[in-house]
Amino acid sequence: MTSTTLRQRIDTFNQGRDPERLHMKYQAMRESSFAFLRGTAHLFYQDWPQQSALNDAPLAWVCGDLHLENFGSYRGDNRLSYFDINDFDEALLAPCTWDIARFLCSLLVAAQSLEIKESQALALCKSFLLCYSQELQVCKARWIERSTASGMIRDLLKNLKHRSRADLLDERTFKRGSQRVLKIDGHKTLVAAPADQQKVKSIIEQFAATQPNSKFFDVLDVARRIAGLGSLGLECYVVLIQGKGRRQHYLLDLKYQPGSALATYSSVPQPAWKNEAERVVRLQRRGQAIAPAFLSAVQDGQRAYLLKELMPTQDRLKLDHWHGKFKRLEKVVVSMAHLTAWLHIRNSGWQGSAIADQWQAFGQRTDWQDTVLEYAQGYSGQVQSDWLRFKTDSIYFPE
Repeated sequence: MTSTTLRQRIDTFNQGRDPERLHMKYQAMRESSFAFLRGTAHLFYQDWPQQSALNDAPLAWVCGDLHLENFGSYRGDNRLSYFDINDFDEALLAPCTWDIARFLCSLLVAAQSLEIKESQALALCKSFLLCYSQELQVCKARWIERSTASGMIRDLLKNLKHRSRADLLDERTFKRGSQRVLKIDGHKTLVAAPADQQKVKSIIEQFAATQPNSKFFDVLDVARRIAGLGSLGLECYVVLIQGKGRRQHYLLDLKYQPGSALATYSSVPQPAWKNEAERVVRLQRRGQAIAPAFLSAVQDGQRAYLLKELMPTQDRLKLDHWHGKFKRLEKVVVSMAHLTAWLHIRNSGWQGSAIADQWQAFGQRTDWQDTVLEYAQGYSGQVQSDWLRFKTDSIYFPE
């Protein structure tokens, strides 16, 4: 692949994004091959071989962008904290191997950043495949909360138990006179233009009109949000709302949903969703044991937005804190294998996805595992090569 072709593929996909945050995305992608992988899910699926044994697998409602950092903690609408897959922007119906191969590839690409040997990364991949298959054979979806977590995940959830909404407000807002407003720090937030602020207020008012206590959602302030990597540059806002008043204000996350980057490359017929945000809401509610608070789809003209509560517990594991104890890292990967299997099982029989008997039969097979791992190994090399070309491209990063 030439550098020009790679550049065209990246630029075409990111066309129309906010230039300021798109520049941040490209700078972040330059930092490591793993960051590059996170920011280019579209390349992974453009390159996916359509005529391959890789596709001889049950159909699942896949996450679509399954990698090490798309697992994290969040507070559910029952106010309890969970650890789970937490990004469904790209979710759609596809062979389950799409999720598995992308996760294994992310593990192999991240090996250098995590300072683990290639042999250790391969061992982790094999542990993932084994535990994923074992969970399919059991075919019972469970969940991970503080009482059921172990190792680094348990430590994360225990620490987050002591964080509160007031802590988040102190971190993200300040008092200007008698009014609380959002901090604009250039790291998590940027100023929203007056027209954008008015649009967001209108969207939230539309949502509030459907709720029992509409005053709860009175908008106090709006800022552009800097978050994630793959979606960085798309419309995304943090919204400060009245909530219960004083130190009981709430923060909302509002993000534009343009559609799954995978849809173009899937030959599997998809349902006719009301809009793209509705797709994400429906699949996230199905895929997680408990959904985040306020998870909803809202529409403004032709544009659909995903709305949910922004919580202090929306944290990701710091995987580099395995501190040389391989078993700590292995426990995390095993938990991620369980969560991936539970995602696929939990969606059994929904709108064309495989049923329990098919999942159990697939879990008992071993022929597909070497094929998926071999592909992930080969493609991890492709990611490394593409990243080296990208980070030295003078168009993105002039001297």
